Amino acid sequence: MSLVDLRDPSSFPTRRVEAWKYTDLRRFLRETPPPSAPDDVAPGGPFAALGGAETAIVNGRGDAAIRVVEGEQVARLRFVSTQAGAGHQATVTVDVARGASLVILESHEGSGGYVSSIALNIKVAEGGQLTRIVLADDAADAIALSRADVRLGQGAAFSQTLLTTGARLQRLETHVAHPGEGATVWMDGLYLLSGDRHADLTSVVTHDGRDGVTSQLAKGVVRDAARGVFQGKIVVERGADGTDARMGHHALILSERGEVDAKPELVIYADEVSCAHGNTVGALDESALFYMQQRGIPADEARALLTHAFLGQVIDRIEHEGARDVARDWLEARL
Repeated sequence: MSLVDLRDPSSFPTRRVEAWKYTDLRRFLRETPPPSAPDDVAPGGPFAALGGAETAIVNGRGDAAIRVVEGEQVARLRFVSTQAGAGHQATVTVDVARGASLVILESHEGSGGYVSSIALNIKVAEGGQLTRIVLADDAADAIALSRADVRLGQGAAFSQTLLTTGARLQRLETHVAHPGEGATVWMDGLYLLSGDRHADLTSVVTHDGRDGVTSQLAKGVVRDAARGVFQGKIVVERGADGTDARMGHHALILSERGEVDAKPELVIYADEVSCAHGNTVGALDESALFYMQQRGIPADEARALLTHAFLGQVIDRIEHEGARDVARDWLEARL
């Protein structure tokens, strides 16, 4: 299913749609929301100190295009929602030319019970590199949908890290057309949920050619009555021999009412491949927690330290130093 069109209620999926089994949009949204009004925001955002040109899309007003013809560039992309009770959508096109390099520092910022639907159409040409780092800080009562469609050329590299605290209903979706031929995909995610927030990390990577590499790691923590969803699918088409694809999802449930739904999938039509996936869902290590308390560390602090250590692996895999520091501060502020 393509991006949800807020102008067309018939496009709102229910849990009867397999890909939306765990994220029932129709339960929360049955008709087109009134359109969000125009607004302005001051320059800034969580990545402001890292430089780069800023593109801010406020309440979905105005689509945007980011293009890199040569060399290395940094771009800050901000999706800001300011109006409760209204909805908006936006489309951003990203084009990285042959041999060029782009770092996108993307933030989702909002307040109030808005509805947003965002589409990113991304193309990375032969030998190009794109790093996408996303901090999704949507409002607790928002409905926030995002879909990125990524097409790679031969020898291209795509690296993505998604970090989110969820929303009333949130879905961050990524689809990658992987050509093989030396192209690499590095795709990570982290969700830290509390209250009754919901976050859905869904991805599909389709290997269409030989000798492609995909590495994917997602980790999550849910508290209270929150719900985390991970749906990761890697498809290896016929003729895509030599594919090396790895996927892992690991989550902690820190409350009796918390929920995690995980659906990792490998669909393989080629013979000579190296593919694997893993999934674990559990609680904090009680023996480690007891050990720390025995050494004078209060229970709440011990839980925070263990949670940080668990999620920190995703943060540590961010190669961009400045973004890694911002992500680490973001995580520590929410533990």
